[in-house]
Amino acid sequence: MITILGPTASGKTDLAARLAYDLNAEIISADSRQVYRRMDIGTGKDLDDYTVNGRDIPYHLIDICEPGTKYNLFRYQEDFRKSYQSIVNRGRLPILCGGTGLYIESVLKGYQLSPVPQNEYLRKSLAEKTLDELVPMLEQLKRQTGSIMHNTTDVDSCQRAIRAIEIETYNVQHPMAKREMPGVDSLIVGLDIERNARRAKISHRLKSRLENGMVDEVKSILDSGVDADSLIYYGLEYKYVTEYIIGRLSYDEMYHLLEIAIHQFAKRQMTWFRGMERRGLHIHWIDALSPMEDKINIIKKLWQ
Repeated sequence: MITILGPTASGKTDLAARLAYDLNAEIISADSRQVYRRMDIGTGKDLDDYTVNGRDIPYHLIDICEPGTKYNLFRYQEDFRKSYQSIVNRGRLPILCGGTGLYIESVLKGYQLSPVPQNEYLRKSLAEKTLDELVPMLEQLKRQTGSIMHNTTDVDSCQRAIRAIEIETYNVQHPMAKREMPGVDSLIVGLDIERNARRAKISHRLKSRLENGMVDEVKSILDSGVDADSLIYYGLEYKYVTEYIIGRLSYDEMYHLLEIAIHQFAKRQMTWFRGMERRGLHIHWIDALSPMEDKINIIKKLWQ
């Protein structure tokens, strides 16, 4: 398998699709929000990128569940394994592409996870606590389990923090309830983009998405019956645009806070990828801004 990773706005999808065209490959998404139907502009699905020279490139794990549901790492591993096996069985090459480092690392290294049920008693006991109270509780549990998941920078709401505490509490209480998930050998290619160039691309893309209907997209999801808290749970675009729509933020406040949040998110992505290297995964970094043909040729040489 070939894996293409990088921070948001680095051009991963376009590169993966062009490479898949040349190698007769299929793409498996590694994006924790592109699994949701109708959440298109805000998650940057860029589905047009999957058509190269008039040919549709097959893709997997995009648009597989409804907004409002809680997709998780355990389900991703299961869905990845099914897609991966199907592609390999048909004699095609899988290309894993995305920016959700936890999802990528979980399948490359074969994380052993357990399906964690909801703990209603725990949830009720934590319901009145603030985020500042919940985060130290999570950090203490992580020290007990040795977990690298649920970074405090990613737990940006009480709802997310409570779910993370629920998972880590379960892992403390059920350390043996695991199942085998073999890792996958992969050539890993990272798109490296200089900080200022990355920030410029993020800002330009945010402006473009807002001009091309992102607010209307969020309104339509809310109008379909998905409650505001469920969309806020997904963070970034869906968090801030929802808060604008329901009147918590002005348009300018929404734009400013969202822009900052996406820049911070991209920085966290790079921190995670560097951590993957420290944890034993070798990433071949290439310049995200170099010509497409140069990037394709570098990857082909590495693959050979």
